[in-house]
Amino acid sequence: MRGEPSCPKCGGRVRAPGLFADSWQCDVHGTVHPLQPVIPPSVEALDVVVHRARVPVWMPWPLPVGWLFTGVAYAGDDRSGGRATAVACSGPGPLGGIGELLLVAEELGVGLGARYAGIDGPDPGAHIDVAGPPQAKVLAAGRPTPLWHVRETPPDRAVFAGEARGLWLWAIVWPEQSGLLMYDELVLTDLRDAGAEVELVPCGALSPRLLS
Repeated sequence: MRGEPSCPKCGGRVRAPGLFADSWQCDVHGTVHPLQPVIPPSVEALDVVVHRARVPVWMPWPLPVGWLFTGVAYAGDDRSGGRATAVACSGPGPLGGIGELLLVAEELGVGLGARYAGIDGPDPGAHIDVAGPPQAKVLAAGRPTPLWHVRETPPDRAVFAGEARGLWLWAIVWPEQSGLLMYDELVLTDLRDAGAEVELVPCGALSPRLLS
């Protein structure tokens, strides 16, 4: 299940640094930070990403009642470190059924959040109206953080984006009506700051959303 690194923007194959380029290359998007293969969720997998990340690893903490950690991914390599992270969680939706939440933190231009959001990337850009009031707020590492609704996304999901710690923060929720979850002012923790508490994270089955 290890697979190969892929382009964070399109999921296509990438070429490792070599004689003709000192960075990872996608035939479509040029130089990229490669998305590393997704592995089944575990405390150990989370620990690897936390220690390699140069951007936050956001998770609702404590998790909402009945929710589980269902996977983690990062874009980057051993040399650059993780320049984008994605954490998946799932549990009872606010209107019944199962809800799924994917939180992405990334540097400008990486494009992982836009890929999971289902929009042309690499950043929210014209898909959000920051001149208007935010549609949701989260508490990210203790700071009130506004998020704007991302327009023109596929109808099966609700997408919000904003800025936290000087980086993009994306919240992508399936199904679309589970976006109500974002109006409860979720409390997000950067797991790089969580220490031994990471070992208490309850794990579920791997979310297929990370593989899309």
